[in-house]
Amino acid sequence: MTTTEIQAPPLLAQLVARHQAQWLDFDNIELWLAEQRGDQVLLFAGDPVRFPEALDVAVVLPELQSVSAAAGRPFGLAVAVPECAEALAKKFGSQRWPTLMFFRAGHYVTTVSGMHDWSDFVALVAQALNAPTGRAPSIGIPVVSASSNCH
Repeated sequence: MTTTEIQAPPLLAQLVARHQAQWLDFDNIELWLAEQRGDQVLLFAGDPVRFPEALDVAVVLPELQSVSAAAGRPFGLAVAVPECAEALAKKFGSQRWPTLMFFRAGHYVTTVSGMHDWSDFVALVAQALNAPTGRAPSIGIPVVSASSNCH
């Protein structure tokens, strides 16, 4: 899927174009994870009509990136393709919009959801970048009851 084929709000498209972010969907997420070096932040914006703060986060994210880099904790950016963002977010156990999902060297770290006051946002991003890697909330062995007809 090329950038011109992606239907996205202009602010999300601008974030990708101007800040060396990458569009992610089910076709390229695994490769993106495998090729990661250092910290990465994946934006799940959601529908800007339902979640107008998503566009605010898209505007503030490059500023958070600059502040973090100046503090010695640079991170790369990616944006979930809007048409598959909900399903992709569920893969990692995220159901809040907008969400910044943090990864380190291809491993899940944590999420920061919603829009925040500037000083709070800077502190939350710093905490996320200092957090250890872990297991995403939805990854693991599915729990099924003994009476389940599933599989």
